[in-house]
Amino acid sequence: NSVTDKELEYIIAELFFDDMIDLIEEMPANIVKKILKSAKEDERKLINQFLKYPANSAGSIMTIEYVDLKKEMTAAEALEKIRRIAPNRETIYTCYVTDAERYLEGIVSLRDLVVAPPGQKIETVMRRKIISVTTQDDKAYVADLIKKYDLIAIPVTDTENRLVGIITVDDIVDVIEDE
Repeated sequence: NSVTDKELEYIIAELFFDDMIDLIEEMPANIVKKILKSAKEDERKLINQFLKYPANSAGSIMTIEYVDLKKEMTAAEALEKIRRIAPNRETIYTCYVTDAERYLEGIVSLRDLVVAPPGQKIETVMRRKIISVTTQDDKAYVADLIKKYDLIAIPVTDTENRLVGIITVDDIVDVIEDE
């Protein structure tokens, strides 16, 4: 069955850091997401670093604080979820539509949700053409995309197109300035 957050915290707390990283690398993405969520910010940075995202990669600067929605939700349900989780999210202006396995299926703007009739399904509002990057993509490439398409945030996926994080424009601004 599924491991509770408390059990997970206990397991992680009992391990040496390098063993924890080894363990995390073998875990399914949804458990890794839970671990990163419950970790303190400095710990999360370390974990990400140790998960061997190269220093110049998208994975090394992404955040896991994004809004994920399901296409079966109505606009009203989506807005209710956003209201509930917004305080813990870096940005709520772009939301990411994922399936049960966290495959990225679409994106929807907060504006589109507010304008949509309350009963309308996300599936009919979301955009399926998505500009995204992978965890291994170079930061400069990410910066170029954000600049070129004037994005607030860009989704970061693993090699199987599962959403693992986002990079917000303020996370990449230094890279853009360095260019």
